[in-house]
Amino acid sequence: MAKIGAAEITLAPTKENATALVEEEAHPYAFHVSGPRNVASPNWRDLINSSWKDPNHKRTVIACFIQAVYLLEIDKQENRTEESALAPKWWIPFKYKLTQTLIDERDGSIYGAVLEWDRAAAMADLVLIRPSGAPKAILALRGTLLKSSTIRRDIEDDLRFLAWESLKGSVRFKGALEALRSVAGSYGSSNVCIAGHSLGAGFALQVGKALAKEGIYVDTHLFNPPSVSLAMSVRNIGEKAIFAWNRFKSMLPSSSVTQTSDEGQKITSPMGFKNWVLHFYGDKTSSELKKWVPHLYVNNSDYICCYYTDPAGTVENNANKENSGPINGQVAAKLFVMSKGKQKFLEAHGLQQWWSDDLELQMSLQNSKLISRQLRSLYSLPAPQKTPLQ
Repeated sequence: MAKIGAAEITLAPTKENATALVEEEAHPYAFHVSGPRNVASPNWRDLINSSWKDPNHKRTVIACFIQAVYLLEIDKQENRTEESALAPKWWIPFKYKLTQTLIDERDGSIYGAVLEWDRAAAMADLVLIRPSGAPKAILALRGTLLKSSTIRRDIEDDLRFLAWESLKGSVRFKGALEALRSVAGSYGSSNVCIAGHSLGAGFALQVGKALAKEGIYVDTHLFNPPSVSLAMSVRNIGEKAIFAWNRFKSMLPSSSVTQTSDEGQKITSPMGFKNWVLHFYGDKTSSELKKWVPHLYVNNSDYICCYYTDPAGTVENNANKENSGPINGQVAAKLFVMSKGKQKFLEAHGLQQWWSDDLELQMSLQNSKLISRQLRSLYSLPAPQKTPLQ
């Protein structure tokens, strides 16, 4: 009997064994299982040297917030309680709180969320003020979730982008635009951020662009944004045709272009009407461009987003510079490229890579043709008015 008793005592679960058992059975998306390992929670040191000023820290935390949006929908589908929910663990360590969820009225799925700085939680850890660089509010948008209750509407929007390279016809665009405009109005555009992954990055780019046209410039972070569409392919064919036509015209005898103003004055210029408009209104491209520069994070092995790295001209890579201005008249952005050689698609397109410990990014300073085309309409010249020349 003594031996049996000893065996029972040996097999009795200890606190350490119970903890190990819980970790073994933990959900693969639990923060302590798949979340970042070397990212500290805000503390009093952030009052002196804010972690949010570190681009790597900022990218990691924002990616975690997007992961939380995926998990909000998974928690709902798996009927998880507040105690067992996975999503909150992805924002609580960084002293943020959930203030709004964006619901797709077509299927009731959660596709986005607004997270705001949790002052009470921060004060409890002696973080008396919000660290410099930490946004007051972040709108995070998830991408395609291949689950039975969400796949239909997610794929519908994927196909919408594939066909038209536009997501403005989706109810999610309207909901995200209203949410971002609301928080920007409450906290100021400089204190607000929008971020998305995959399809969500497509929405974030177009929503951010829509507000930029209204003069509201918010910090924008796009992870694996979609870059492939049929509309783009058709446009490329058209551009090649225009290039061929322009080359043919260049072979003809050149002549100056004469323009006549409404007052009867003649303007002669070898560059024609475009140069006259620049002279009349001023070249606003350089100053306007710096107001809204989205951050794009792409992987060369991800065929969904890799076309953002296609240059329109000369490519220059330099990690010590920022691509925040126009080059040769093209619109630029901060483009961060990961290249680990050949990777499987799911790995290259996954969100988890962006908080990986061994992440190596290279800021690509280049004249991106796709970025330029998508943002060009923001900085187009104003329509000329009938005003006499001085």
